[in-house]
Amino acid sequence: MKVTVEKNEQVANMIFASIYPHYLNRLEKNGRTKEELDQVIQWFTGFDQDALQALIDEKATFGTFFQKARIHPNAHLIKGVVCGYRIEEIEDEFELYKQCRQMEKLIDELARGRKMERILREEKK
Repeated sequence: MKVTVEKNEQVANMIFASIYPHYLNRLEKNGRTKEELDQVIQWFTGFDQDALQALIDEKATFGTFFQKARIHPNAHLIKGVVCGYRIEEIEDEFELYKQCRQMEKLIDELARGRKMERILREEKK
């Protein structure tokens, strides 16, 4: 599927705090914890626990959330399909949408029981 300007804007204007509980519920149903969810988000975004909680409390949009993030240098290793979109095929002009899908891919892997060492990608030496 192709990302559109409208879809990118729609995601940018969504409130992160309204989606976070859905991520958490999905993970808890699969035996994972809030701490693991936060660990994955923090690895991807560079936020510490206080910064993450502050963004949730201020009801930051995904646009603001990713604007403030320091995306992990190994984020380019996140590949695959999420919600019908192949991450590596999302155009550079839709960077925010791509980042959102990358984060969702990590959360999806966590929900499916993948080991944390595999989720938090490292360059092969």
